Amino acid sequence: MADHFRKPRYTTAEDAVTCIRSGDRVFIHSVSMAPHMLIDAMMHRSDELRDVEIVHIHTEGPAPYTNPEYATSFRHNACFVGSNARRAVQNGDADYIPIFLSEIPYLFRRKILPIDVAMITVTPPDRHGYCSLGSSVDVTVGAIETAKFVIAEVNPQAPRSIGDGIIHISEIDALVEVDKPITTVPLRDISPEEHKIGKYIAELVEDGATLQMGIGGVPDAVLAQLTNHRKLGIHTEMFSDGLIDLVKRGVVTGEEKKVLPHKIAACFVMGTQEVYDFLDDNPIVTMKDAAFTNDTTLIRKNPKVTAINSAVEIDLTGQICADTIGPRQFSGVGGQMDFMRGASLSEGGKPIIALQSTTKKGQSKIVPFLKEGAGVTTTRAHVHYIVTEYGVVNLYGKNLRQRAKALISIAHPDHREELSKLASERFGSL
Repeated sequence: MADHFRKPRYTTAEDAVTCIRSGDRVFIHSVSMAPHMLIDAMMHRSDELRDVEIVHIHTEGPAPYTNPEYATSFRHNACFVGSNARRAVQNGDADYIPIFLSEIPYLFRRKILPIDVAMITVTPPDRHGYCSLGSSVDVTVGAIETAKFVIAEVNPQAPRSIGDGIIHISEIDALVEVDKPITTVPLRDISPEEHKIGKYIAELVEDGATLQMGIGGVPDAVLAQLTNHRKLGIHTEMFSDGLIDLVKRGVVTGEEKKVLPHKIAACFVMGTQEVYDFLDDNPIVTMKDAAFTNDTTLIRKNPKVTAINSAVEIDLTGQICADTIGPRQFSGVGGQMDFMRGASLSEGGKPIIALQSTTKKGQSKIVPFLKEGAGVTTTRAHVHYIVTEYGVVNLYGKNLRQRAKALISIAHPDHREELSKLASERFGSL
């Protein structure tokens, strides 16, 4: 239990990181809450530190500890591969742990990956001495609970969120004052193909459904077309700007949810400054530990869970590759399977995989076989709805031949003839 009468220790970033020792495992706060001043101070000690393991999920902003010149000082062990760590993982200069987002907190709590130092960002303490983990609660709570040392940037520009990410200032060993905007992620235009996919998915969403969605063109396209729906709920690992308008319109009420009714449940938020302003001190949003938001046994309790996820490619049997491009690690397993399974078990639930029919180079994303070395993120036994700009199919209960025929019907027309030929050779006449 924290000693609430212990005087907080405010110091410099250089002094705060002196608790890091060679051979330590250091956790870095997630997404837009990554503490870059502390990261930079740690990097300034690279000459004296050896074999420091860096652990985190996706972070926004620079990740200098992945650079090859620091190989003897730092080694990144990624639980999710973001754009700032992708090159290092692909080149063998960093590592990746395949794991469901729901189970990452257990790596810390069960001492499979015990944390020596947790570097985080928090809001300034309230009058009771409590800080907030802001826009990223996710796996960070588990890291803080088990870390030997917790050091934090205290940033008044971080949004104060309500939920599991509340930490008393006395639980933090060293605090560094920072006053700068947290990292934002700009909105991008929705392509015509994404708009079509969004329209198909919006037609699958029923009134009273509980939604899980991510960030990007397809989720934004779906949300933009739900303005005439009613009584929608949100139980998701993350949300972005696209949700705000539906809340303001009264479309999202959460009144039919079973888990945290009337609340938007998420474990991290990323987007523009507008979504951070929406999150700030907003009692409608409850930020939870990823072990909660992504717990299949909790997800399934909600009605009509509609989970919208993406894919890099899908083979004709329904195997989903969503985190690799052939043998190259592109992202991570993340929470896709947590929600695919949770939606499948929900009363009236709909697990959905959305993907454009072709790559930017015109190659089909519906393929006879996954690329050599590709990882299966979601198995063919878990797949239900597949959506491209050419339509919707439901593979659940279909045999291999029927699946191939269904998937070819929503492939790009330029590739259907070749896919049909290859499918007939494998499964018999379609």
